[in-house]
Amino acid sequence: MPAVDKPAHKKGDFFVDYEEKVFEDVQAEAGQKALVTFHTVAFEGSIGLVNLLQAKRLLRKGFETTVLLYGPGVTLGVQRGFPTLGDEAFPGHQNFNNQLAAFMEEGGKVYACRFALQALYGHGEPSLQPGIVPINPLDVLDLNLLHKRENAVIIDTWTV
Repeated sequence: MPAVDKPAHKKGDFFVDYEEKVFEDVQAEAGQKALVTFHTVAFEGSIGLVNLLQAKRLLRKGFETTVLLYGPGVTLGVQRGFPTLGDEAFPGHQNFNNQLAAFMEEGGKVYACRFALQALYGHGEPSLQPGIVPINPLDVLDLNLLHKRENAVIIDTWTV
C-alpha cells in the first residue's frame, strides 16, 4: 500500500493563489449604472446571495446600482426571523436581509414587485424590510428598459 507522506492540512493553509489578479480592476466611469435582477427563491441555492454580493461590489466600484426583486425574488426582501422578526434562528438565516440592508446603507436602491409580493407569496408591503421600494408590476419591464437605454451593466439572476 502506498504511504502518504504529506502533512495533513491545517487551519490557515492556502490552497490557491488568492492574491494574483489576472484582469484589470474595472471601475465605473462617471454616470455608469448597473442593474441586478432576482427571480430566485431565498434559500433555494447560492445565486441569490452570490449576486447580492456582486451588487454590492458593483456599487463599491462606483456604479449607480439597483436591485430588482420580482417573481420569487421578492422572498429575498421580506422581513424574517424566529421566534420574532429580526432574530436569527440559525447561522445565515438573515443573510439576504443583512446583505440588502448593507447594500442600501451604502447607497444602493432596491425595488420589489407588488404583484409577486401579494399575488404569489401572500405578503403586503409592510412585510418588506425597511428601505425596499414596492413597485407596480408594469414597472419591472420599464426598469429593465431604462437601464438598457443607458447601456447599464445588467446581471439577471434566475433559478428554476
